[in-house]
Amino acid sequence: MFPPQAKIEAKITHNSFPSAVVGCANFNAFPKQRVKIIQSFANEKIIFSMAASIHKWLFVPCFLFLVPSLNLVLKDCTLHPYYISVVEINHNATEKTLEISCKIFTNDFETTLEKNYKTKVDLVNPADKSAMDKLVSDYIKKHLSIKADTKPVNFSYVGFEKEDEAIYSYFQVDNVASVKKIDVTNSILHDFSDQQINIIHCTVGGKRQSDKLDYPKTEASFQF
Repeated sequence: MFPPQAKIEAKITHNSFPSAVVGCANFNAFPKQRVKIIQSFANEKIIFSMAASIHKWLFVPCFLFLVPSLNLVLKDCTLHPYYISVVEINHNATEKTLEISCKIFTNDFETTLEKNYKTKVDLVNPADKSAMDKLVSDYIKKHLSIKADTKPVNFSYVGFEKEDEAIYSYFQVDNVASVKKIDVTNSILHDFSDQQINIIHCTVGGKRQSDKLDYPKTEASFQF
């Protein structure tokens, strides 16, 4: 079980390591609960880092050559070339849980939440963390659903944190002793961009399967 909501922020931690070893295991961890985000999740960090680097690289020539049209600069250069989210689902047989994490570009996520909930959103330095928790939880639960052996599951919200250019949100499904098939419906950020790509990694019994959902595709199924 995860700790009470009031203690979540203190429990969510990242292992620190240089970018040269980004492929190392235990990229994310909830140490006390032995909840570990799968190593493949770290690999997706490369994609996010590449996108962020390209975004920053493109900003310089845009600014130098288009200064007279500052509004156009701001409009074009705040966009990045990739629209990606990564969902990681891991069956923890020891704890009899499904551990779920969602990784989304911070700017994209904040813009989408503001559009949907008609309020100012700041996930980096929130003035009201509990209010941001509610928005993150509500949005993900509306746009991500999971079935375990054909039965819909309810997942509880654990918390969120920011690292580099992305927001990581965490969820858990209890009382899943075993599972042979996992069906996922994922429309995360489909209301933000029609270029959205949602990557899903699913691990059961140490066996990992992946799928890539290009907009407008929303369905993925994993058989173990």
